[in-house]
Amino acid sequence: MGHTVAEKILGERSGKRAVSPGEIVEAEIDYVMVNDVTGLPAFQVFEEFGVEPLRERTVLIPDHYVPNKDVASAEQARAMHDFARRYAMPNYFPVGTCGVCHQTMIEEGFVAPGRLIIGADSHTCSYGALGAFGTGVGSTEAASAMALGRLWFKVPESQRFNVEGELKRHVMGKDIILHIIGDIGVDGALYKAMEFYGSAIESLSLADRISISNMAIEAGGKAGIIPPDEKVFQYLKGRVRGDYEPVYADRDAEYSETFEYDAAQIPPTVAKPHLPSNTAPASELSHITVDQAYLGSCTNGRIEDLRAAAAILRGRKVSPDTRMIVVPATKEVYEQALAEGLIKTFLDANAYVSGPTCGACLGGYMGVLAAGERCISSTNRNFIGRMGHKESEVYLANPAVVAASAVMGRITDPGELE
Repeated sequence: MGHTVAEKILGERSGKRAVSPGEIVEAEIDYVMVNDVTGLPAFQVFEEFGVEPLRERTVLIPDHYVPNKDVASAEQARAMHDFARRYAMPNYFPVGTCGVCHQTMIEEGFVAPGRLIIGADSHTCSYGALGAFGTGVGSTEAASAMALGRLWFKVPESQRFNVEGELKRHVMGKDIILHIIGDIGVDGALYKAMEFYGSAIESLSLADRISISNMAIEAGGKAGIIPPDEKVFQYLKGRVRGDYEPVYADRDAEYSETFEYDAAQIPPTVAKPHLPSNTAPASELSHITVDQAYLGSCTNGRIEDLRAAAAILRGRKVSPDTRMIVVPATKEVYEQALAEGLIKTFLDANAYVSGPTCGACLGGYMGVLAAGERCISSTNRNFIGRMGHKESEVYLANPAVVAASAVMGRITDPGELE
């Protein structure tokens, strides 16, 4: 019997020739990441161990409340700063050097095919877009891994998602994953590794693949893995830290379920409140007005996302009844957007452009919603109160839909503007 990508990575990292779903293994991790919110409790637990941290394998990235919005967030950031200085941590990325943690992890070369990476943040599953097994853990588990370099895992079952054919114009990776979550539900992949295949997946940019893997957790997934190809290898040239070995599923690997999708049947898709599974075509929601349009986050804050939105906004203005907030995911993305003139396009359209931060995605700041307000957002969650008041509403969509909706002041399929 063959094995899936998840089974192979966990098997190799635990020193076993083969592992099976449901088996408990203790595996060697390549990297552990914590952010400013999850770092403080991790540091408190770690100090109780009385040991030195595994410096090269620990990554510290403040991003949720960057720059600090209040005294509480300032204390969190200070705790990370002090920890990094006390232990001379080489992989600390303070304000002004980085951005949203998951994009920083990828840009800085920590993520590579075949690696096992944990992060004290649920969207660590983003790393599966490069063929890694990335998964979120709690702060206590992160602290343990910082000390030992190992962590226990229950080997997950794996699902296979085949997406074949050619995507329509303005349809992106975000639409694929929203379409899938709309089909299987927010618990349709509970504690399972989601593997994505097919010609439509192969045609996607790395940015779109990251959007798909990023939202595996919104279906309950333990990981969201896309087999690495030449696009990944080229991206990693001159960027990746250390060596890596790609891992692929065996031809006779066993999956708990297999799902088939026709890419041509996937429209620009929107997830309505208050679940990522509550999906509908954007074209069917044109009667819904929006107070805010948000472009950014670990899901859709990459340069490709900004380009898609700028193409819609060029020569147009944001509706006077709507505010648009643009947040490049990292310093690298911001600099590239500046060089390409995208920032000027956003400013000319009367959008507000921020430096890298998670901020509004988690309802922290830089775009918090008032009671009764609606936001069309390129983020990953639309739970009650996710971006502000419990009586606000969040609609999830791809960057092109966000930009088109900002122009029209209502949810808009980008094709409507052509």
